[in-house]
Amino acid sequence: MKKTMGSYYLAAMMAMTFSLQVVAADLPEIEKSGTLKVATEDDYAPFNFMNNGNADGFNKDMLAALREYAKFNVTQSILPWTGLLAAVSTGQYDMALTGAVVTDERLNVFNFTPPWASAQHYFVKRAGDNSLNTIADLSGKKVGLQAGSALLARLPELKAMIEKSGGKLGPVVEYPSYPEAYADLANKRLDYVINVVISVNDLVKAKPKVFAKDWRSPARVIWRGPFRKTRRSFWPI
Repeated sequence: MKKTMGSYYLAAMMAMTFSLQVVAADLPEIEKSGTLKVATEDDYAPFNFMNNGNADGFNKDMLAALREYAKFNVTQSILPWTGLLAAVSTGQYDMALTGAVVTDERLNVFNFTPPWASAQHYFVKRAGDNSLNTIADLSGKKVGLQAGSALLARLPELKAMIEKSGGKLGPVVEYPSYPEAYADLANKRLDYVINVVISVNDLVKAKPKVFAKDWRSPARVIWRGPFRKTRRSFWPI
C-alpha cells in the first residue's frame, strides 16, 4: 500500500490490528468467549458524552443497535481519550468506539470502519470576537487542542500557512479533553481551539452565545475507497 499524508475522516476503530504483539480478540474468539469488550470516551460530543451521569451520544445508539442482534454480550467501559487507543492496541479491549481521525500512522495499528463523518478542521473562537476571521489573524495567538489528537500532527501545515501570511504560530496548549480547552477559551486563557467540523458545529449549536466557528470555506478532502486516499487541504481557506 502506497503511503500518503493521512485521510481526515472519522471512523470507529475496530479491535483487529496489524501488530502481532497486539492480543485483541478477533470475531471467532469473541464469539467463543461470549463477550465483546468495547472502550468509549465521554468527552467528545456528539459521539460520546455524559448526560445526567449516563453515557449518551451517537455511539451509544450504535452500541444499542449492536446489542439487539449480536450473539454475544457487549460490555462498555468509559476511558479518557489519552488512554483509549493504547487500551485497544494492548488487547485490554476488543474495540474502541469513538470519533477518530483516520491517519496513516493509526492504520498501521488499527482497522477502521468505513468513514461515516467528515473531519474537516475549523477553529473555534469566543462569540463576538471579531479579531479572528482569517488564517492571518491567528498569528501569535494561543491555541488549544486535545492531547493525543491527530490534529497535533497537522500543526506544521497551519504554521506554514500563518508564516506565508507574514505571521507566526503562537503557543500551543494540549488538554486531556476538549471540554477543558473550551472552558479555557471561554475564560480567555486561550484565543482559539482547533477541532473537527462535526464537533465544532455541535458546540456552537449548543452554546451560540459563548462560541463561534470560523465560517470560511471548508477543507477539500477526498476519500478514494478503503486505504486509498488523497489530501488536498484540511484547513478552511
